[in-house]
Amino acid sequence: MKAFRLDELEAERAANDGAYLQFLRERNMSVGLYALDAGTSDPQQPHQQDEVYFVVSGRAAITVGMETTEVARGSVVYVPAGVAHKFHHISEDLRVLVVFSPPES
Repeated sequence: MKAFRLDELEAERAANDGAYLQFLRERNMSVGLYALDAGTSDPQQPHQQDEVYFVVSGRAAITVGMETTEVARGSVVYVPAGVAHKFHHISEDLRVLVVFSPPES
């Protein structure tokens, strides 16, 4: 078993001065914590893996391909591999768990 606490992951991510902290990597998936502060922009590019986002806290919009939706705590969004996507209009600091399958390269 591997168990994690979000407050500890957030502290580790912040200490490393990065927006993304991968904290689990297994044969078929990887999981990380992604952080975007209110008013910032999302620099990510399409990935070669399928992704699932689970919003832990914050508010924003996300555009996946040609579709846009509002997200907040508890939202879950699936992004197919290779599809352009970005969080935007981040009105509250956003903290998102990201699951990649297969693991992020």
